[in-house]
Amino acid sequence: MLYGAIIGDIAGSIYEFNNIKHKPEDLFPPEVFFTDDTVMTIAVADALNTEFPFSINMRAWAEAYPGRGYGGMFAKWIHDPSMGPYYSFGNGSAMRVSPAAWYFDEIGLVRFLARKISEVTHNHPEGIKGAEATASAILMARKGNSKDQIREYVEQEFGYNLHRTCDEIRPTYEFNETCQKTVPEAITAFLESNGFEDAIKLAISLGGDSDTLAAITGSIAEAYYVVPAELIEKANKIIPPVMVRVIDTFESKNVR
Repeated sequence: MLYGAIIGDIAGSIYEFNNIKHKPEDLFPPEVFFTDDTVMTIAVADALNTEFPFSINMRAWAEAYPGRGYGGMFAKWIHDPSMGPYYSFGNGSAMRVSPAAWYFDEIGLVRFLARKISEVTHNHPEGIKGAEATASAILMARKGNSKDQIREYVEQEFGYNLHRTCDEIRPTYEFNETCQKTVPEAITAFLESNGFEDAIKLAISLGGDSDTLAAITGSIAEAYYVVPAELIEKANKIIPPVMVRVIDTFESKNVR
């Protein structure tokens, strides 16, 4: 649980502002690092572990790990406890939502929790939609639904076009931090993949906001495929031990 998003984030970290248009050979070259995507995924999981409000946990974790690539408005929100949601439709709502899909087993409850996780900051309908679509895809993947079933549900419920191929997306796809231009592409990379590593490599190959794109793809791929143990071991050497403990606690409380 949760490692799909974290591994995707780490693998995509060095390509966010240095896009490539091909699959990387190695997911963990020496220069990779974890970004705000990992910090916020952990913050959400920790909030669910402790039953603390999402806003308190997200601010606390962000302050503990500054300089991890937080967006401008989010950075302002972090340091202003009086500031509420700011009607964002950025892809931050989708990159942090994976814990919702492991916390509940029923899609209505998962979507409800995804909305709550999003609305802390991203209360624009498109921000909420991106979070709900991502969480829905993760839940359906871990429940054994086929890729065709996942595609059909997401298209019908959320209106995303999931019938483009990665080869069709890649040539004109550029850096974009919105849910509208990240979530469909991330889901498409998963749908076209033939394994966990391949899913993340496909996401990175599209370009764009690579760490977030790969985090979203990885979160779905984790639920559908088996995450190789060696990748988890490598990720655990990059993230701080306190984050590993949060993941372990979350897994122990949400055994499937």
